[in-house]
Amino acid sequence: MVIKKAIVTGGAGFIGSHIVDHLLSLGWYVIVIDNESADSHDHFYWNSQSENHTKDICNYESIRSLFDGVDVVFHLAAESRIQPTLKNPILAAQVNTVGTCTVLQCSKEAGVRRVVYSSTSAAYGLDNEITNVEWMNNDCLNPYSVSKVSGEDFCKMYTKLFGLQTVVLRYFNVYGERQPLRGQYAPVIGLFLKQKREGKPMTIVGDGLQRRDFTYVKDVVNANFLASQSNHVSGETINIGTGTNYSILEIAKEIGGDYTFIEPRLGELRESLADNTKSKDLLLWRPKTNLKEWLRSQ
Repeated sequence: MVIKKAIVTGGAGFIGSHIVDHLLSLGWYVIVIDNESADSHDHFYWNSQSENHTKDICNYESIRSLFDGVDVVFHLAAESRIQPTLKNPILAAQVNTVGTCTVLQCSKEAGVRRVVYSSTSAAYGLDNEITNVEWMNNDCLNPYSVSKVSGEDFCKMYTKLFGLQTVVLRYFNVYGERQPLRGQYAPVIGLFLKQKREGKPMTIVGDGLQRRDFTYVKDVVNANFLASQSNHVSGETINIGTGTNYSILEIAKEIGGDYTFIEPRLGELRESLADNTKSKDLLLWRPKTNLKEWLRSQ
């Protein structure tokens, strides 16, 4: 049997480490590239069974040789929180745009079959109606979404111009085990659970009526794997979300305990809700985990 070989950038982080674990369980040879720069992580998850490299995806000379003989690249390394990119938009552009171009160029030169690119529902912004459908115009409200959508454009360009297969997955508010917990900008579900464990009130931004489509991390892993193997998906942009959303206040009440309200933040969406028709049709993907059931198990 031929062993498949993959690179996972950001493979010591939240979603990436789950992808690494899944590929290893299937018998793949996995190379992880991660520079441990995500400041919202209080822990990084290096799997001892993978080939691990602490490297910067922006450094072509440092990472180029790792791509030789690789079948699929799962590209997750990014500056991945909205608020920190408002403070340092230059870094967001360097990592999310230049870093993505570097990964794509290395993949092209090495003859990689396909790159699966992790993007964001933040691309839809405020101007688009709910639900969010892939054909809608981008409406980027912050350096994070601008830089991630720029990465999407590089993927499409490398597919059309150079023939490198790419698939863009737009995630909707991923939660689950290993979710980042550090700092005030950590994702809301992990932050709320941490605050409750510590006996602190949950901090709700604004009025708490903003709504999000929350997607379980292992469902996202499954979407990545399907995107790496499915036919007729090269060049596509595909939503990965459940098609159901909840208000932040509703989540706080479901977890239970005290909560308090803090000032609204600049550059954040009022509502997100995935149309996941395309993921069902092209990837045969279905979300399996219900948020409220998962919360009750914590």
